[in-house]
Order: sequence, then C-alpha cells, then structure tokens
Amino acid sequence: MLKRRRGHRARLRLTPAQALGAEDQGHAARALWNLVHDWWTMIPREGRSLAAADAAIRQGRKDLPWLAVLPAQAAQAVLKTYFQAWKNCWEGRAEAPAFKSRFRSRMAIDIPQGRDLQIVRLNRRWGRMWVPKIGYALFRWTRDLPVGRRADSENRITGARLVKEPDGWHVVFRVQREVPEPAAHTGPTVGVDRGIAKPLALSDGTFREHGPWLTKGETKRLNRLEKTRERRRRARPSGERNSRRLTHTHDQIALLRATAKRRAVDWQHKTTTGITEAFSRIGVEDLAIGHMVRSAKGTVADPGVNVSQKAGLNRAITAEAWGRTVTMLEYKAAERGGSVVKVPAPYTSLRCSACGRITPGSRETQARFLCKSPACGFEAHADTNAGRNIDHAAGQAVSGRGDLGGTRSVKRQPPLGPHAA
Repeated sequence: MLKRRRGHRARLRLTPAQALGAEDQGHAARALWNLVHDWWTMIPREGRSLAAADAAIRQGRKDLPWLAVLPAQAAQAVLKTYFQAWKNCWEGRAEAPAFKSRFRSRMAIDIPQGRDLQIVRLNRRWGRMWVPKIGYALFRWTRDLPVGRRADSENRITGARLVKEPDGWHVVFRVQREVPEPAAHTGPTVGVDRGIAKPLALSDGTFREHGPWLTKGETKRLNRLEKTRERRRRARPSGERNSRRLTHTHDQIALLRATAKRRAVDWQHKTTTGITEAFSRIGVEDLAIGHMVRSAKGTVADPGVNVSQKAGLNRAITAEAWGRTVTMLEYKAAERGGSVVKVPAPYTSLRCSACGRITPGSRETQARFLCKSPACGFEAHADTNAGRNIDHAAGQAVSGRGDLGGTRSVKRQPPLGPHAA
C-alpha cells in the first residue's frame, strides 16, 4: 500500500463579516512574511535559526494587535513556509524568497492541523468547516472526503489552506489516502509534441485541441476593460493611488482571466487523464520554457528585432501552460503504473521519423512535413512527425541507448529509425 497526498480545492461561501475577517488574516500573513524576510536579511548569519524566528514572531504578536489577528498556528505555518522556500532555493528548485507586494501577491491562510477543521457534510452540495477566528463556513462539496467514519490514521485530511482568488475565497484541503500500489501499465507508448496551432500532437496521428478559453462576448468585454484601464491609468498623476473605479476595473479584468484559467485547467485535467489511461510510456520534450518566453526587446545599444511578434508568441506559449501539462502527466501516469520520459528537444521537428535523417527543406510549412531524402519521401503532419521522434527517443532513453543524436551534425546521420521502410 502507498500513501498518496493530494490537494482538493473547493469554493468557500463566506458571509460579508467572515470575508472581512479572512482578508484581515490574509493581509496579516503577508505582512508577517515580509517581517520575517526583513529579519532574515538584517540579522547576522550565525543568529538565524528557527527558534530565534519563532521567538520574534511570538513577541511581535504580543506587541502588534493587527498581527495577532492571525491565528498562532497560521503564523507558525508562515515561518515554516519561509524556511522551506530558502531550502528550495539552496537546492536549486526555486528562486530566493522575496518581498510580497500588497496588490500582486495572493492572500493565503494556512490551517496546518486537520483536526481543527471539524468538517461535516450537510447535504449533497454543501459541507461545513471550522476556520480559526472566523467561525463555521460553508464550502462546496464536490468529492468524497475522508472525514467522520471514513477517516482513520491513513485516510484523513491533514490540513487546509484558504486562498483568495478573483472570484472569491477557496479552500484547498490536503488529503492523505492509502491506496494499493498500481500495477504496471500494459498499454502502448506515445510521444507528445506541445505546440500553439496544435496544443498536443500525439505520435499516433491524433491531436488534442481546444477552442478559445473565452467566448466572443467575454473577449470583447476584456478588450474594452483593458482599454478603459489604460485610459484611467494615463489620467492619473504618477505616484498617486488608484481610484476606486480603476481598482474595480482591475478586479473585472482579473475575474475574466481567472475564468479563462479555470477552463484551461479543466481541459488539461481531462486531456491528461485520457492520455495516461490509454498509454503506458509518454515521451515529452525537455523544454526550457522560461528561456523560450524571454522578451526580445534587447538593450538600447543592441535593440531586438520582431519584438511585437515575439511578444505575441510568448503570450501564446504562456496561455498553453506547457509545464502544467507535463506536471499533470507525471503524477497521473505514476498513479496508473505508467511513466513520463523527457527527451532532448533539438531536431525533433526537423528529423524524419521514418528514415531518421535530417534533410534541409523537409518541413515545408508549419503543418506539413515531407522528407526530401531520395530514398524516403515520408509525409505527415509536422507535429505528428515530431511526436513520433519523441516516442522513438523516449524508448531509446529507457533502453539505455541514449537519444537520437540531437547533438550530432547533419553530415553524421543517425541510423535508420524503427519505422524505416
């Protein structure tokens, strides 16, 4: 048996008084993070310790009434999260923790102890939970949770976090379950090529596509709101606080963008679930997405070219959230006994998946691939051809034969691929 820890998000239904209390706690948690960050950067290295920071927080909660609004356990969770952020930085998994802005950071309140939640299911649609210093709050019940008679030492809710989104407050439960170890997946293998015109192209010749995340009316409204925002920003003197109308416009824009993100995440969840259920080994390109979406502005001495076109491409790549897709594939494949293999990205779109050769001019257009090798002539959709190359490389990486020679020159051609005629 395995212990599986997952998060489950549900929408909270707070009264106006409870929403104000949650906002006060969220601002206190953000301010505490900034105070801990200042303490960390100012104190000598030999004085930095978890015990010293804990003592400073306890004293601060006694001296500052607005900081005491935050429950003691939530304050301890802020400290632990901050120290974990530094550990992630030291181990190369993330950037160094920084100051949290009032308007650009997301409000979050941690409830580290699951026993404090007192979760009860009221009916088919709603449940009730206890939030420290706020009271009982209703949340949307959309999935069976290990509470009451269904909970034990191995199947339980270990904690929760309240998160402020543009459409209101949500709660994210930390759910621990004991599940049987999955059997090895016996399905076929596949290579997945991520793109813009075709979001996901599979090596079996199929595609996973979606339409716009916003309807025509919502897109028109978003464009109108963005124009209104720019007009009101230009009308205000530099350094002056935003007006209520401008703040309301920002909130309306954020709400529409949050709607688009929810629809994108929903599509990604459904698509990745289908792929992991059908295929045992999934090959994907190991892309440096952060480098791909860098701006092309350059410097004053060396300005970039095609800046607006590159900006549009960056927005399209960011909207597809390629990294989130791979993350979903990885944990869902592991749950079903499959695996995800990352392969080098160079030349997957230029190499012929049938003969294994790179011939100049084979990719005639963005969508059409026609091998110019005299002995081949393989033709397919360009993204499908890339997916086949990714599948081949994933198989060779698993078997220990390495990649398809992505670093080799064109003159030193690799051997014929497994689909050679």
